[in-house]
Amino acid sequence: MIDLVTAVDTDAILASALVTLRVVLEYVGTVAFAISGAVAASRRRMDLVGAVVLASLVAVGGGTLRDLLLQQPVFWIENPTLVVVAIGVALAIAPFARRRDLGAFARHRIVELSDAVGLAIFVVIGTGIALDLGANPVAAMIVGVANGVGGGILRDLFSAQVPEVFWNGQLYATAALGGAVVYWALWAWGLAPELVFWVPLVVILALRVLSLTRGWGVPSVAVVQKRELQTESHA
Repeated sequence: MIDLVTAVDTDAILASALVTLRVVLEYVGTVAFAISGAVAASRRRMDLVGAVVLASLVAVGGGTLRDLLLQQPVFWIENPTLVVVAIGVALAIAPFARRRDLGAFARHRIVELSDAVGLAIFVVIGTGIALDLGANPVAAMIVGVANGVGGGILRDLFSAQVPEVFWNGQLYATAALGGAVVYWALWAWGLAPELVFWVPLVVILALRVLSLTRGWGVPSVAVVQKRELQTESHA
């Protein structure tokens, strides 16, 4: 009887710790995405309002899309704390942008690495929430990917650019999808919640870092399009 009570207590503690970890990482992901949004705003020579709006869009855009797809209340309407965090990040980066002192961000690839961290965290969180709400595996993976890449797509659209996820050939949406598949597989096998959470997060982060440092990516159709245009011009 004592062993059973101890096991129940241990499971409850682990579940509570995982929930706390998810919340903490959600803040970490929000800061990471807000950095990428604020720096993108600086590069596009936006004013302070533009930087705040873009940082906030990147930070909460994916989660907003997730909640809309799952027909849930949008999280930041009930609790705007993450929006406030994103605004704070934008205001903190603004002095660097005004002095045009963003060279350190480029040298150390801070924006790309921050974006990779945010992507990994939000894909895992989104996939987990979808599965917890009873979504089927395919829908859960789509929601997870949308949660991860949605903010970046909004960042590029509001910066008047084609979303980078569609054209740079890097492992971005592919990494997100791979992580979502791993999450579902581990969840379906009934493995420990800690493994279900951490393994796909590490997979996504590793794929993004390898794509950034080693040039891993997916095939591009740009060459085919160029040849087609040349053929049409000679026709």
